[in-house]
Amino acid sequence: MPFQTQVNLTQAPAVEGDFASANPRNSVLSVEGGFVAGPSGLTIGRFCWADASTNRILANTGTGAPTGFLHRDLQGLIITYLAEAGMVIPAGFGIGELFNGGDFWVKNAGAGAATVGMKAFANNTNGTISFAAAGATVAGSTETKWFAMTAGAAGELLKMSNVALG
Repeated sequence: MPFQTQVNLTQAPAVEGDFASANPRNSVLSVEGGFVAGPSGLTIGRFCWADASTNRILANTGTGAPTGFLHRDLQGLIITYLAEAGMVIPAGFGIGELFNGGDFWVKNAGAGAATVGMKAFANNTNGTISFAAAGATVAGSTETKWFAMTAGAAGELLKMSNVALG
């Protein structure tokens, strides 16, 4: 580990992909043998799509509604030379759980701030998450059943749930 270069005044609330509560969670049912990371691997804390032919191979790319959200469960490996951390599951590795319900910490990958109640949009090329009003059109993204539960500027962590407030 390199020499410390900064000190934060407050501790980070979470890491992208962490559970945001102890509320009930729903796992995506997998086929026999479970899910496997596709040829490009999988980035944790993003949406995933299962392949149509076997419903077994997952990718952070796809069309239509994503199959589920990939929770951080200490399954990422440090695969970049001299990196200090990793959020990627290499190709061919098994995936413990993929969630289609629950409360999670996510990074707002959109250009604008997210407010409570906005819908989550899954980027079809990398699975990142942005937020906009329900029914809006976000280029290259698909509207999901998930909602922003806390506000967050672009690039910030916020809570996301599949259950709307109220």
